Amino acid sequence: MQVEVTWVDGMEFRANSDSGHSWNMDASVEVGGNDRGPRPTELLLSAVGGCTGIDIVSILNKMQQPLKGLRIMVSGERAEEHPRRFTKVKLHYVVSGDGLSHDRVARAVQLSVEKYCSVLSSLNAEVSYDFEIAQS
Repeated sequence: MQVEVTWVDGMEFRANSDSGHSWNMDASVEVGGNDRGPRPTELLLSAVGGCTGIDIVSILNKMQQPLKGLRIMVSGERAEEHPRRFTKVKLHYVVSGDGLSHDRVARAVQLSVEKYCSVLSSLNAEVSYDFEIAQS
């Protein structure tokens, strides 16, 4: 998996994924940005919600549960000191569907959060990284 991120101007960057999608990111006006896109940290929280959501829909489909709606509110607390990493992530799930089993929904959420969601797992893991610098 690869994403290319290119500086636009100010604090704005454009990301292009190898799956053919693109999006902008920017900083707030208070820190020198132009507020023309979400913050990278907001995208990280949205990735957590999207990742667990995909898992939950898939698991509930396999359980033949009549899911009609799923909304996920994701909030995060960050450390005061740099690099200001997330120290806590809270997920609030709102599900709808006639005849949904609360126990099966709870099991689907548990499986996603504890076993399947690679984004959440990456937040807890020690990730190695490497970098190189080239001039154009």
